[in-house]
Amino acid sequence: MTSVSSASTTGSTDLAISGLASGFDWQSLISQLVQVQRAPETLLENQQGTMQTQNTALGNIKTALTTLQGDVTTLSDPSFFDSVTATSSDTALATATAAEGTAPGTYSFDVTQLASAAALQSSPEATSLNPTDDVSNLTLSSAPFATPVTAGTFTVNGQQITIATSDTLQSVFDQINKVTDQAVTASYSAQNDTITLSSSSPIVLGSDTDTSNFLQVAKLANSNAVTKNGTTSIISSAKLGAVDVTGAMDQSNLAKAINDGGNGNGAFEINGVTINYSASADSINDVINSINSSAAGVIAAYNPVSNQFSLTDKTTGDVGISVEDVTGNFLTATGLAGPSATLERGNNLLYSINNGAQLSSQTNTISEDTSGVTGLSVTPLAKGSFTVTVAPDTSTIASAITKFVTDYNQAQSTIDSQTAATTDSSGKVTPGPLTGDQVTEDLNANLRSLATSVMSGASGAVTSLNDLGFASNGQNDSLSTTDTTDLDSALNNNLAGVKALFTTSGAGLAAQFNSLLNNTIGANGTLVGEQTTLTTESSDINTQISNIETNVQAYQTQLTNEFVAMETAENATNEEASYLTRAFPMSG
Repeated sequence: MTSVSSASTTGSTDLAISGLASGFDWQSLISQLVQVQRAPETLLENQQGTMQTQNTALGNIKTALTTLQGDVTTLSDPSFFDSVTATSSDTALATATAAEGTAPGTYSFDVTQLASAAALQSSPEATSLNPTDDVSNLTLSSAPFATPVTAGTFTVNGQQITIATSDTLQSVFDQINKVTDQAVTASYSAQNDTITLSSSSPIVLGSDTDTSNFLQVAKLANSNAVTKNGTTSIISSAKLGAVDVTGAMDQSNLAKAINDGGNGNGAFEINGVTINYSASADSINDVINSINSSAAGVIAAYNPVSNQFSLTDKTTGDVGISVEDVTGNFLTATGLAGPSATLERGNNLLYSINNGAQLSSQTNTISEDTSGVTGLSVTPLAKGSFTVTVAPDTSTIASAITKFVTDYNQAQSTIDSQTAATTDSSGKVTPGPLTGDQVTEDLNANLRSLATSVMSGASGAVTSLNDLGFASNGQNDSLSTTDTTDLDSALNNNLAGVKALFTTSGAGLAAQFNSLLNNTIGANGTLVGEQTTLTTESSDINTQISNIETNVQAYQTQLTNEFVAMETAENATNEEASYLTRAFPMSG
């Protein structure tokens, strides 16, 4: 029986192949039986798909209603209808704005002086380019010019001189003399800190092809030429030595060296604010940056062309600038304190309104605080006379009302698109996602009722949207927005009536719409509640489908195991029969 034992070891995986031993396709049967078991899942999935479609449709309606509620919020504020505009008669002279509640009218302004900022100016003395007239050792790169000399060429009497920044100033003078055949001589005066070009004939400087800025840096120009006793001279238009604002300030080339008291803890005050510095570690630019970033309220600057430091108030007005050295002499050395400092006082804005008394402001803004006109702000741009007209902002109000009606129409259109049934060419009717949904049907009716209603207790010419030209078109739930004649007329002639239509407490359109929308899309609104219910039910269906699928999988496993067992038994029987046939062959 060894053969039988050997045959019984056939793998269960092989026997799981449908019909391997039995010849019966039981796997197809199992698949069909499992599909029958899954039938409830398909029904639930279809039901869930419908719920999701409905939830999406409700979400679309909620989005449209949220937009509409934003419009309602704007129109429910009584102050919105008090919006005004301010228009200047000459925008080159002034601009103007007006806050809600500014009294309408025309205001005449006469500006005789604009506000300006105070400035403290200095002209500190810098040391000269060189301590002596001998500049044979003064290289262009190290000379303390206000602007560094660039390498290249410049022209004297039509002849080019080529220089490098490593050249000495004397070698430049020598080249000038050489290329002009000794016609032009150049020299430096340490006493005057100037360069002089001399010739017995006229001197012509520069050309369009010059590539070096030497002539500009040396402040030599043809306009400076002077002829006396047959000699033409061109002398630097100003002193040449300049302040070094980038290196250590105790080496800044100022005639009076900056010191910090000897301990690196220099200090000075501007408008009571202390600025600290180190004469050996900080540059003048570092101190300028410290001033500008401080609370001193001024802008510090250095002009290398005029060799001038300045402090300018960040705000305008006739106010001063106070400065004081505390430790060291930074302010004195730079000329911002002492006899070389000059204060240019700021100006106040001077103006009058409606030919009244002269008024003033420290800034170039006329506010209600200085003019007495509540809510009005005027910014003069130049001296002169102009008018400012304040009037209701009917354009903004009209746009807000028109937007409200447009968004109302969109909300109704969205509801219609989700509730209406459609009919195809064959006459088949397909309901919309929310066809027959009571919440949306009620919402549609309530919105329409409000939009076409007359305000309770109202009287006068404006009691409904119809009075503003927003009438039902008689074909659907929308209101016509094509003709704004009635709206414009009402805003121009009866703004109070329009305001009352929307903002009357409890009865106004905005209040009624807001109440309806809160009850619909608010935290406890009917539409939100329906969405929550659909979401919960859809989640429950997921659980049901999962439970059914678990049972289906178990059923499939059970059937498979039973058929594998059948195949195993069938295979054993087949093996036994085969052995017996081989052991006891039938004789002929």
